[in-house]
Amino acid sequence: MNGNEFGRLFRFTTFGESHGEAMGCTVSGCPAGVEISEEVVQEELDRRKPGQSMITTSRGEPDEVSIKSGTQDGYTTGTPIGMVIQNKDARSGKYEPFITAPRPSHGDYTYSAKFGTRNWGGGGRSSARETVNWVAAGAVAKQVLEQSDHDVQVKAHVNQIGDIKAEGVTWEDMLEHTEDNEVRCADPEKAEEMRDAIDRYQQEGDSIGGSVYFECRGVPRGLGAPRFDSFPARLGQAMFSIPATTAVEYGQGREARETRGIDRNEDWEFDDGTRDDVVSEEGDPVPVGNDHGGLQGGITTGEPVYGEVTWHAPVSIPKTQQTVDWETGETKEAKVVGRHDPSLPPRAVPVVEAMLRVTILDFMLLSGRINPDRLDDRPGEYDTDYHPESPQNDPDDADTMTETVDED
Repeated sequence: MNGNEFGRLFRFTTFGESHGEAMGCTVSGCPAGVEISEEVVQEELDRRKPGQSMITTSRGEPDEVSIKSGTQDGYTTGTPIGMVIQNKDARSGKYEPFITAPRPSHGDYTYSAKFGTRNWGGGGRSSARETVNWVAAGAVAKQVLEQSDHDVQVKAHVNQIGDIKAEGVTWEDMLEHTEDNEVRCADPEKAEEMRDAIDRYQQEGDSIGGSVYFECRGVPRGLGAPRFDSFPARLGQAMFSIPATTAVEYGQGREARETRGIDRNEDWEFDDGTRDDVVSEEGDPVPVGNDHGGLQGGITTGEPVYGEVTWHAPVSIPKTQQTVDWETGETKEAKVVGRHDPSLPPRAVPVVEAMLRVTILDFMLLSGRINPDRLDDRPGEYDTDYHPESPQNDPDDADTMTETVDED
């Protein structure tokens, strides 16, 4: 099975099934000399984990991460970073009726048709639980970016649930309010409306779709390699990989189809030192506006990169639906009873942020903005603050030892 790796230089490869023994990922291409905190990784996983509120699945997974390789004395060594998250609360019994009778709109039949078999517990590899690995990799990327010479900031929030929209939310609003409520909407009043709507659908045994707005600031200009490795192309791949994604937009998005060229085109001006949201020097050419979402010609402009990701309603719902059993030849009624999210965007926010970080970091490594070998950009220098120290005393009874030679 291909398709389990993302990235070019900063790459992560994932493994695990929803109800298997464990989830995990291997991160390759992380520069040496990054101080990696397992606690920071855990903080990001806690934002995504199930059971954190009444509007998420009640599956009780602690999602405790364990870093198995790639670090020495708390710093990355430039070798692959292995992380494992154990599954603690898998209950596969409720999925047995669907082994040969696929659930409506799931990946059950397509996986079986492709491979001739599948891990059916909890949806197996097709489950959104697999994104726990992506968030772990994104937490590593976050620490690389924070310790680099670049002030890259990434933030997202839920801007729509059903027909309830949070409009006019600023960057400052997202930083201040996104984590204040269960919905992760930066507009407190709209967050309450969204929460009530999700409750209502959940009580009806139904679900609802929605979207997440994202913004990235401090992204240097010049990232992206047209044609097929343009920034928006890779951005689309990252976001469409998230289960249940149906649309990805940046800049004006769908509104661009109704906008005349003269209205969308943006004049150029010289940076006069007042553009705090743009990565540029005073006197550099900068666009007057940013309807293009920080991307022109598939390459970053230095302005904020922003956009929106849309998810359809979760397909695991306890309403009566129809399926067919290919083994018995019977038509059956199906009720998908279990522990499922009634709406995906609230828990998708940390996943979106993680994929944005790994995408940006990968481009920065590819372009040389960050040295791919070591974060301090000192190739050939071995005497560093993060290199292991020489032992002060070798034990006299050790099997191997070094002795100081008297050169007098």
